[in-house]
Amino acid sequence: MDDTKGSSAGQQDLTAFEAAIFDLDGVVTRTARVHAATWKRLFDDYLRARSERSGEPFLEFTDADYRAHVDGLPRYDGVAAFLRARGIDLSWGEPSDPPDRETICGLGNRKNALFRQVLEAEGVEVHESAVALIRSLRKQGVRTALVSSSRNARLVLDRAELTGLFDVIVDGTDAARLGLKGKPDPDIFLAAAEQLGVPPGRAVMVEDALSGVAAGRAGGFGLVIGVDRAGQREALLGAGADLVVSDMADLCAGKTPAPGNAGARALRDADVADLVKEQTPAVFLDYDGTLTPIVARPDLAILSEAMRAAVRRLAGLCTVAVVSGRDRADVERLVGIADLVYAGSHGFDIAGPGGLRIEHEEGSAFSAAVGRASSMLQEVLAPVAGALVEPKRFAVAVHYRQVADSDLPALEAAVDRVLEAVPELRKTHGKKVFELRPRFDWDKGKAVLWLMEALGLDRPEILPVYLGDDTTDEDAFRALAGRGVGIFVGEPGAETAAAYRLDDPEAVGRFLNALAATLERRHG
Repeated sequence: MDDTKGSSAGQQDLTAFEAAIFDLDGVVTRTARVHAATWKRLFDDYLRARSERSGEPFLEFTDADYRAHVDGLPRYDGVAAFLRARGIDLSWGEPSDPPDRETICGLGNRKNALFRQVLEAEGVEVHESAVALIRSLRKQGVRTALVSSSRNARLVLDRAELTGLFDVIVDGTDAARLGLKGKPDPDIFLAAAEQLGVPPGRAVMVEDALSGVAAGRAGGFGLVIGVDRAGQREALLGAGADLVVSDMADLCAGKTPAPGNAGARALRDADVADLVKEQTPAVFLDYDGTLTPIVARPDLAILSEAMRAAVRRLAGLCTVAVVSGRDRADVERLVGIADLVYAGSHGFDIAGPGGLRIEHEEGSAFSAAVGRASSMLQEVLAPVAGALVEPKRFAVAVHYRQVADSDLPALEAAVDRVLEAVPELRKTHGKKVFELRPRFDWDKGKAVLWLMEALGLDRPEILPVYLGDDTTDEDAFRALAGRGVGIFVGEPGAETAAAYRLDDPEAVGRFLNALAATLERRHG
């Protein structure tokens, strides 16, 4: 399924959630096209008449106008947003204004009259795949709600004979009665979750409008699914969707395609307590890109004081280890916290509290080969502007973040020639980096499993949690599948074996503090 960049291997069970909340227009029913058509008729008629009166040019209402200013908003808010975008200032008026009155409410009421005329003449078409999904979810005990900004939602559901599919309905009339803000505020979705008796973090939300997806993100829902029926996949992801599908047929009440980045769903603050439950976490942290932002040169990746405080706070409550491709002494110096376990060179070199010191024998056996490769790379890459060779104890990295795209083929060819001369090493890939590492079966996943055993953490009451951002961290995510938690750090869209996702190092800091707070409450 191209829209999700996922595969069945990364699918997530929708029935793991207690509730599913669906938008109406464009998700369950095909009334979105009716709304779009009636909005166009309303504004084209109004703009044409205004042009004839004032002599200003007539510019028609477009699909882009609909998506940017109207889609998903309460009716009067949609009128106001579009007119404001066109520089037209009308008084708000009253909800009782007749359809021919030139006010925000009058135009909104005119649009409603046009919509009802079309609905009466043509009836309601439904998205059968959405109906099938909802029926299947309900059979498996998932509660369902329907949310819509439209005051016609109940009428549409009645015409389509779908009212019985939902335990809760919150529409535009309810929003006005309860004083709820419209999208992109999450009020109406939160009201639905409250009526269902389900925390937002335990509910799936399905929307096709950018404003609705943004509302789901702001409301902290456990999984926000965007339905792309207008060619706006990237915009839906940008608005906060964890997963984008082209049709509800891409979902089923059991497994879904991978949320946004092949299985990882956005980790909310509300998820943290559920994540650890009664287990004690053992937290394994990558450094570059996880604790610090990715920077142009490795020596510029400096840990912020706020992040250092968050790591130190958590380390006082559970085991915390930093697992990095950097040399162990280097990452230990950069972090500067005595109570941590440090696993450098992808776990070849380990040190920690109480005099812990373990060095992988196989890694040491390759030190001569690493030294030869480092010298050769510095010589052959000297002419390549921006190339940076980083010698390490058990590996050598070639950073090309500052190398021109036109020079990349020559750079990689030079690295490959060095590999031919030093066959004891193998090439691995990371974010704008090649790394030559010992040619034997060892990676961060094996390092984490080995660390758990060496530190006495391989017990049912311990929950290993690994956070990382790079391809080398995928080995750890896969190693912990079924026995721990993987958290990918990065933007939606990247393929990953992790179950959860955090946006960036700042979000990592918030997560570490939230986890520490959970453990502090548990310990009293």
